[in-house]
Amino acid sequence: MKATLTSKGQLTIPKAIRDRMGLKPGDVLEFDEHVTYLKAQRVFDEKRMRSVVGRGRKGNGISSKEYLDDMRGPVELP
Repeated sequence: MKATLTSKGQLTIPKAIRDRMGLKPGDVLEFDEHVTYLKAQRVFDEKRMRSVVGRGRKGNGISSKEYLDDMRGPVELP
């Protein structure tokens, strides 16, 4: 896959790569300037991650298996 750098230094990331990486408009990428090739990775937003930590808890003292069983409902085995 190829992409051309514009005179303003902009680069369009090919759609196949955006789809594979799950990139959306507004996502921030970080470039590693210490390597001899172009390497970019999505920035991990710790503040955003911490804002949702614990929201899936059903209650104290319930195991993850009990929680999943409650969420999924009864499982019928063949």
